[in-house]
Amino acid sequence: MPGLTDEPPGGFHPAEERTPDTFAPVEVGIYGVEKRFSDQVAVDGIDLRVHEGEFFSVLGPSGCGKTTLLRMVAGFVDPDAGRIELDGVDMVGVPPYRRDVNTVFQSYALFPHMSVWDNVAYGLRRKRVKGSELRERVGEHLELVQLSAFAKRRPAELSGGQQQRVAIARALAARPRVLLLDEPLGALDAKLRKQMQIELMRIQREVGTTFLYVTHDQEEALVLSHRVAVMNAGRVEQVGYPEDVYERPGTRFVAGFIGTSNIMDATVAGVESGVVELTADGVERLRATLPERRAVRHGQRLAVTVRPEKLHLYDADGDEQPPAGWCSLTGTVADVVYTGMSTQYVVDVPGGGSLVAFVQNARRISDAGTPGQPVRMAWDPEFTVVLDAEPAGRAERELVEEVR
Repeated sequence: MPGLTDEPPGGFHPAEERTPDTFAPVEVGIYGVEKRFSDQVAVDGIDLRVHEGEFFSVLGPSGCGKTTLLRMVAGFVDPDAGRIELDGVDMVGVPPYRRDVNTVFQSYALFPHMSVWDNVAYGLRRKRVKGSELRERVGEHLELVQLSAFAKRRPAELSGGQQQRVAIARALAARPRVLLLDEPLGALDAKLRKQMQIELMRIQREVGTTFLYVTHDQEEALVLSHRVAVMNAGRVEQVGYPEDVYERPGTRFVAGFIGTSNIMDATVAGVESGVVELTADGVERLRATLPERRAVRHGQRLAVTVRPEKLHLYDADGDEQPPAGWCSLTGTVADVVYTGMSTQYVVDVPGGGSLVAFVQNARRISDAGTPGQPVRMAWDPEFTVVLDAEPAGRAERELVEEVR
């Protein structure tokens, strides 16, 4: 069985190299996987590792290739290139029924004419599990999803959340090494979806099965996952712990897709002791700490980002001003939106464009920061994130190789 440090030929995706080691064995290994549908590239040379017992989410917009990737792991679709390993064994060409995985779909796929008990027992009976073992395993998994009292009901007599739990119990009852979940909460309303997120976390923690989860919901991925892979246009843009992906997005796409972010184009003015001084339109002072192994040169154009909740607002002519050394600019409040827990301020900056700040409503709202009012916006340079260049796709990489 390959361990975390066993690197496949060609290495891993550069984004994954930023993820600290967990020292757990690799349960699912995806190495150089590509998939085309006619002239469209759905999955473009992906490398990922999912560790034993991990809740790993693949996050991305519709059409990014995440479901195609999941279907290749399940065996419903064969890759055009690369390999997919389960517990160190190459699964390419192996039919789905011979892979030690089960899939939970968004549509639940329950048998309407069967009781809850029989739905959970279905896969076990196909594996010729009988008698006391069958009763014990069905009962155990109904208890796991807290549906023991509903064993005799039909799916139509259950709520959407209860039906989803039946589907999860049926998939887990077969004791797969990996449970694949394809947007399983997408059909639920917002409140029920949040409840099911908590349920999924509890279930995964109790059974310890490796979960490979696909979703387009950023909050869902951040809440549920041990690690997240962010996909875009068939490629992996970043892999990391949820807090790393949110706090330190690697690319412009990741910064814009996960939550709200202020992205600015800037020019390098100088570098000293790992801190880069930058110039940008309308910004009086802009500084950032360079990531490890990142080098920049004077005059280089790059993009930086800062999250709205990291920004502080000050009266432009008030006595209170930001600490020395903070990034700052002076702008004009364009819009104020009350959202309950916080107030969103849209500030127009000189030279065009605008930045967004979230201010927590920890006290009663005053009239400070009304539309048309000049304000100073400032933040600690620690929260300025230098973004990487967008990763090249397979076609772009091939073109570069041809030029070389």
